[in-house]
Amino acid sequence: MNKNYSEVIKRVEALTEKSVWSKAVSAYAVELVEHCQDNGIVITKENMLNGAKDWKEFSYRGCSLVYDGDIAQRCCTPSELKKNKNGAHKPNANENWLDVQARALYQACSKVLRVLA
Repeated sequence: MNKNYSEVIKRVEALTEKSVWSKAVSAYAVELVEHCQDNGIVITKENMLNGAKDWKEFSYRGCSLVYDGDIAQRCCTPSELKKNKNGAHKPNANENWLDVQARALYQACSKVLRVLA
């Protein structure tokens, strides 16, 4: 049984901690729920993935933010933004910004599913 979309959003926001990362994950979670709401579909992992096989594909297909600077703005503290020149530089040696977004989307989906459980 699916809960009311606005109730899910309220519960996701209630789980948000003060860190920039937690706020970013919650922002993605709200967007995933709103996608389901806008399309009148049940909130499931498959529906949130919107046809993608995983969160990396979702991110790379442009189903969320597409510009490095926008992703960095959402996911980084002010000092991290300064360090990576507002997304002009890679976030770390192992990831690019779309990978960081995919990681946040994975956590966002998990957060939504926890709220629904």
